[in-house]
Amino acid sequence: MLPEINRLKRKKDFGRAFKKGKRFKEDLLLLKVIKNNLGLIRFGFIVSQKVSKKATVRNKIKRRLRAMVGKETKKNKIGLDILFIVLPGLEKNKFQDVEKIINKLFQKAGIKDD
Repeated sequence: MLPEINRLKRKKDFGRAFKKGKRFKEDLLLLKVIKNNLGLIRFGFIVSQKVSKKATVRNKIKRRLRAMVGKETKKNKIGLDILFIVLPGLEKNKFQDVEKIINKLFQKAGIKDD
């Protein structure tokens, strides 16, 4: 579970990460990373209606992503805002496949070393 303090919530934070963040892409997932001055890592998730018209499917994707990245909040104390943008087709992937994609993205972005 991703703690409340580690979530992007405000529209201006999402906009800042979306416009100025450094972009990384792996399979059906985009990652935008930008530094913040808070000393903690925050995550945001964008799952549009292009992925699925059903809110339950979109929310399920976000819950799974939050569960996968929740572990990273304890390991990293660096000040980053990270925005995940889900592309259509990710909802068909298995949990383990999505976890591998996230690990690859974190390695590309230099967030995770192993």
